[in-house]
Amino acid sequence: MEIISTTNVETQEQLLQELQVAGFVSTQATISRDIKELRIVKELTSFGTYRYTTAAREVPTTFSGRLNTIFRECVTSFDYAQNIIVIHTLPGLANAAASAMDAMNMSVVLGTIAGDDTVFIVMRDNNSAAAFCGEIKSLLA
Repeated sequence: MEIISTTNVETQEQLLQELQVAGFVSTQATISRDIKELRIVKELTSFGTYRYTTAAREVPTTFSGRLNTIFRECVTSFDYAQNIIVIHTLPGLANAAASAMDAMNMSVVLGTIAGDDTVFIVMRDNNSAAAFCGEIKSLLA
């Protein structure tokens, strides 16, 4: 926990290297399990990159897991223009997608507005919108 709070760790491999420098021997598989158990999450930085950090607030695992599933299953398309992301969903599911976004509690998200099948997300800056669209793409892949 000290390493991720004092170092910008972006990948499990980088965390593994930092642990080895600190004198700890581990494997990538163990790191992956520990990240889940310790509720370490990736946070979007102001530079448009991601780093590991501790969760700012705890969301019950079953609730957030359901929201992630809903998000993956309801999004039909997405795009961004400058710092605004537009997500299209199946009819009636935009609120579920917006709720999943809100539950992520990301500091770069200024707010979400949901209609019937469209969500508008206002990001702090253009880089954050581009980086988050990349994350959505990997989540839906």
